Amino acid sequence: MSFSMKRLALSGLILGGLTLGQVSAANAACRNSAARDAFNVEGLKSELMVTALSCQAQDQYNGFIKQFGPIVNEQEVKLKQHFRTTYGRSAQKAQDDYITQLANVQSSQGLKAGTIFCLQRMSMFDEVKPLQSAKDLSQYADAKDIMQPTSIEVCDAPASSKARATKKRTVRHTKKTTKK
Repeated sequence: MSFSMKRLALSGLILGGLTLGQVSAANAACRNSAARDAFNVEGLKSELMVTALSCQAQDQYNGFIKQFGPIVNEQEVKLKQHFRTTYGRSAQKAQDDYITQLANVQSSQGLKAGTIFCLQRMSMFDEVKPLQSAKDLSQYADAKDIMQPTSIEVCDAPASSKARATKKRTVRHTKKTTKK
């Protein structure tokens, strides 16, 4: 192999490694996203509600809400923030559509499963009891592969981008105030 071919191959390997590193960092940011956790917790809450209604388990669902109410409420605020940021003025409609679609998808899954649905899902009420945080609930929902109406891959913006955006705004503001 000639010297230039070796350099080209080496460059390709280095570029591939850098790209994979960036993809891995991006995937890690998505897995650790506050919005992703909010979607997971909302999906879990909805799944447990559908289970409660389908399997006459309202007491178990009420116990879940009693135990995790503050966490669920906090995640609902984060979900609302995500929809506001993503959809602007139509955020409430988009969020309402998502909640409706979520319940419909999960209910239809229960109908398809038939009588085995309750056997499969009732144990979830006991499985979540030892959990303690939003992250725990989100990871549990991921592990259970809780049904969502669409594939959801939400990522928070990298901190460096936010810092640059803030710096740019500051610079623009400074320029406006210094000119007269």
